[in-house]
Amino acid sequence: MLKGFAITPPIVGRISIGRVVEKNGKRLPEKDDQFTLTTQVQNHDGWMLHPAHEAELKRTQAAKLRAIQIMLPFNDPDLNLRAEYVQFDRETGRPMAISDGTTCQRRTTQGMETITCAATQDCCRRQANTKPYGRLYVKIGGEDDLGVFIFRTTSYNSIRTLAARLRYYAAVSGGRLATLPLDLKLRGKSTTQSYRTPIYYVDLVIRDGMTLHEAIQETRRADAERQAQGFDQAALDEAARLGFGNGSFEETEDDLPTVAEEFFPGSPGDEPASIPHDKQPQPRSLADKLKDRTEKAAA
Repeated sequence: MLKGFAITPPIVGRISIGRVVEKNGKRLPEKDDQFTLTTQVQNHDGWMLHPAHEAELKRTQAAKLRAIQIMLPFNDPDLNLRAEYVQFDRETGRPMAISDGTTCQRRTTQGMETITCAATQDCCRRQANTKPYGRLYVKIGGEDDLGVFIFRTTSYNSIRTLAARLRYYAAVSGGRLATLPLDLKLRGKSTTQSYRTPIYYVDLVIRDGMTLHEAIQETRRADAERQAQGFDQAALDEAARLGFGNGSFEETEDDLPTVAEEFFPGSPGDEPASIPHDKQPQPRSLADKLKDRTEKAAA
């Protein structure tokens, strides 16, 4: 195994919420309110749709893809969802530093440097161009038993929700995440920071039409069947763990331009619906708020 070269799951497709469009000669990310499943091939119109996209639309009989049937490749939650704080170079998309909130690894002229960062100004969490960065690996359909789709996100809401769900489901299923029938679901909410504009984040839920009790029964049955057939899930998890640990940064040189294009410039970390600028709600001044309150009191 090549040292310093992270070995990640074989990727057969991408899951995105939006696309990159050209505006005034610049390629900018435009968010959406639905999932898009693509291949890893681009043409002049953008990423080419994966056949699984149309298959999922047909299955759901919906105009927009907001729920996808998935399985997870690993039992360990931290292998299915890779998340850390990452400081990116805006020009190249190259990760310059990563932090788990306790220690930080940084690229320097002398090579890689590791520092304790929880309470220091040097930590990449406190630097510009730093975002939480998550990669979720899932299996869609039965095309490739070991191939996965990747969902990349810098959304606090998506990362926090996915991390919680993975740990909860691992606990209630006895650590059998890889055989638990799940749906990847798009949810929306409004916040004060979004000026009541919907923002979208990703959630993991039990497969539509099943209760949690039924899903646990199914995952136990499927796990026992796999073991009887000689499938060693524990060995697969360990192989993935060693592969991830073989390098400090998991993105390949080929992926870096895509990361830069998708997240820089980008939103503050959530996936808002795309709204024309002239129709976006604007923040109101303190004077306007006081005037409203006075008028209501007088009424």
